[in-house]
Amino acid sequence: MLSVTITHAFPGLSLKAQFDAPNGVTALFGRSGSGKTTLVNAVAGLLRPDHARITLEGDVLVDTAANIFVPPHRRRIGYVFQEARLFPHLTVQQNLRYGRFFAPRGNRADFDQIVDLLGLAPLLARRPIGLSGGEKQRVALGRAILSQPRLLLLDEPLAALDEPRKAEILPYLERLRDDLRLPMLYVSHSAAEVARLATTLVLIDAGRVTAAGPAADLLSDPNIAPEFGVREAGAILTAKVIAHEADGLTRLDCAAGPLWLPRVDLPPGARLRLRILAQDVMLALHRPDAISALNILPATVKDLRLGDGAGAMVQLDAGGDLVLARVTRRSVENLRLAPGVAVHLVLKAVSVAPQSIGGENQP
Repeated sequence: MLSVTITHAFPGLSLKAQFDAPNGVTALFGRSGSGKTTLVNAVAGLLRPDHARITLEGDVLVDTAANIFVPPHRRRIGYVFQEARLFPHLTVQQNLRYGRFFAPRGNRADFDQIVDLLGLAPLLARRPIGLSGGEKQRVALGRAILSQPRLLLLDEPLAALDEPRKAEILPYLERLRDDLRLPMLYVSHSAAEVARLATTLVLIDAGRVTAAGPAADLLSDPNIAPEFGVREAGAILTAKVIAHEADGLTRLDCAAGPLWLPRVDLPPGARLRLRILAQDVMLALHRPDAISALNILPATVKDLRLGDGAGAMVQLDAGGDLVLARVTRRSVENLRLAPGVAVHLVLKAVSVAPQSIGGENQP
């Protein structure tokens, strides 16, 4: 458990925040300039805050009231920046072994395991100048992990990458989360990244924590959805791969029933989670017939929020999973939507983008 209480003043920004980060991936989400990087720098020891108390696994890292400030090199915290910051004169293998050099003796991570986990074996003899942006970030991740940190900080590690490189890196981050169970503090302003990776979510705006809690709960909260933007708001469905069918679709089972998506590159039996954008969900009072959309699930309205304009955000309980639907105020009135009303949610198979499909969290 990481616990942070901090007050720090900058020109134009007053940071005053408190949050706890349990095991798993805790995402700090907010607009640029909201104070996210300042928070991770304070945890890393790269910033001396005006007033703070920061503890990790019960150890006090910072307590300004008691004049305690543990220097960065004694905190055993790994840090991955937006840019990989590899040593250009060293090979990939040498960069990785540099990180391993700082691991506690007798407790060093298995080098071959990390190389295999991050797919780095073909790169070991190369130098950073010959690597793509995604490959560099994988090496930076490996170097940080091999230092055997108690906590891994990632400050928008995908921000400098294009979409194909982001898609390349995300599965590796999921492996670190699920296979190594390495606690992470992950800074992002991408709702898609947060939905795939986070187990805990901390929303930050203008230096203040506006909400914190389990990621699935916050992502499905209609009152918080505006902080992600109406086009990015979306919740998570958990599902299991059942079969790959002859027409190119994959059948999944979720708590509310079967789902079909374009082929998912996971074997039958694999568990995953899907980010379902609110704008892609339609609602019907009765199960529609003779419709092109393949995915029709029973659900119950749990909550709703009317927007300032013509829109509304409806929270649905679909077999225990919470889903959001973005509809118009007129639809709310015409369908007489209210908590407890039974509906069917309708989702086109092709509306779930591949980057919205990730491995299931196992905190």
